[in-house]
Amino acid sequence: MGLLSNLLKSVSGDTLNQLKETITAAVSELEAKAGARETSSTPSYTPETEAPDWSDAEWHAYFLEILKTDFAGYDIKENVPVTDIAGAVSDEFQLYSTRPKQVYKAEWGQPYTFVMYQGGAPKAVVMLGSGHSHSSNVKYLIARMFAKKSDLPYINFYTQMPNERAYVVSRIGKFLA
Repeated sequence: MGLLSNLLKSVSGDTLNQLKETITAAVSELEAKAGARETSSTPSYTPETEAPDWSDAEWHAYFLEILKTDFAGYDIKENVPVTDIAGAVSDEFQLYSTRPKQVYKAEWGQPYTFVMYQGGAPKAVVMLGSGHSHSSNVKYLIARMFAKKSDLPYINFYTQMPNERAYVVSRIGKFLA
């Protein structure tokens, strides 16, 4: 602290005031930018909103209703096996750096909760997840990688989050655009 005190004593009052004004202006500018960024990316719910305490079947029904109502131009299929999209293939994905040659088969993937079809062709995948266990994550990774290889948008929602209707519709709409 002695060095800083000596340095500040050697700086004139005017210079110190200018430095203080510059720092205050810079901090205000950063706060304004951060506030604007938060406003533009804020979802339609607040962090204080709690997710409904619904069963998996209730979440499934909720999302199915949203998809059928707000995306009526799409045919919706439920619980679609990864192989229905990718075929019965195995591929090498580097999911783990310790086992880069591990082969993951399409049938090992988590079935897609919903697949949105248009004109008989798949257009997007909507997945519901409710946790982060190792085995479910590997299944979801495999499903996501095969969706990506099939050039399908992969949209994931966690059911421990509020997932208000406006947020769900907006997010799916962005992926489809």
